[in-house]
Amino acid sequence: MLKDVSRKLLYTSGLLGLYHRLRNADSLTVVMFHRTLSPDDPRWASCDPDYTLSTERLEQSLAFFRRHYNVVSLEQVLASRRTGAALPPRALLITFDDGWADNADYALPALRRAGLPALLFVVADAVGTRQPFFQERLIAAWRRGALSVDELVAALPEDQLPATGVDESIASLRKVIARLEALDADTRARVLEPLMARLDDGHRHMVTVEELQRLQDGGVALGLHGKTHTPMRLAEDLDAELGGAREALAKQLGQPRARAESMSFPHGSFDAAIAQRAREAGYELVFTSVPVLNPTGHGVGWLLGRTGFETDTVVDGNGRFREDWLALYLFRRQARRLA
Repeated sequence: MLKDVSRKLLYTSGLLGLYHRLRNADSLTVVMFHRTLSPDDPRWASCDPDYTLSTERLEQSLAFFRRHYNVVSLEQVLASRRTGAALPPRALLITFDDGWADNADYALPALRRAGLPALLFVVADAVGTRQPFFQERLIAAWRRGALSVDELVAALPEDQLPATGVDESIASLRKVIARLEALDADTRARVLEPLMARLDDGHRHMVTVEELQRLQDGGVALGLHGKTHTPMRLAEDLDAELGGAREALAKQLGQPRARAESMSFPHGSFDAAIAQRAREAGYELVFTSVPVLNPTGHGVGWLLGRTGFETDTVVDGNGRFREDWLALYLFRRQARRLA
């Protein structure tokens, strides 16, 4: 309790804000969201709770950004990269990963009300599909009671069985999903095929071309998040996941000559060689999930860190939005140029 009171006082006194204004004046903070849903939306009941913010929490987060940062657009960051032009002090870039339909349904209106730009990293092959990636489908089925962890474990190949027992918690489910991620695509498809009928919740989750165009018109720039959402370190065809993703998205948008200037790595999976391949594929800005602030002196680098934004970052055990938690989480991040 004393620790919690100390954090509140540090924030409400203005000392933490002063620390941030002085320490982070010459840095770019990049925040990473995924989904945002209204609790009365039918998709809310089965979404991944760790990566989905309620619309109220998103709006509170955007208000926090406006209070403590200068929110910048992708074009401003690109200009800094290309010319060395200075970004405003305490710059912040808002990003969303994957390409969820709810980004158009809820995030776009919230951003427009706040007058803020953002950047959406899209999985090219997911555009226009109804159901999400297999990981999210499994979590949704488990939350709906349509699938148990024990059933999923029983479907695993023998060499992938957990070494110790699992329970029916979401933590155990995530461990089993990690074992599925390690399988090659054909083996994983065979494992999941008997379960597929239970993994369709009847809702559309992924963004359409029309929604992407609406997002662009509303000030949300588009980047790539791979072609298939495969972790780059496991990709059998890295060229397809990099340049192929850009070509596929441009074709879907009816803009064959358009070139997305930015991308982020699915699942945060990359190494130095993969990052260099992304740069050679023509991406001017390559975003990681390394949670560091990006120095802006002499312009920004081409390889950038991002700070993940999960529900427990901003919400306490009583369901209250905590600005002091968010301030401590973001303001004290290490500043480091990744490349």
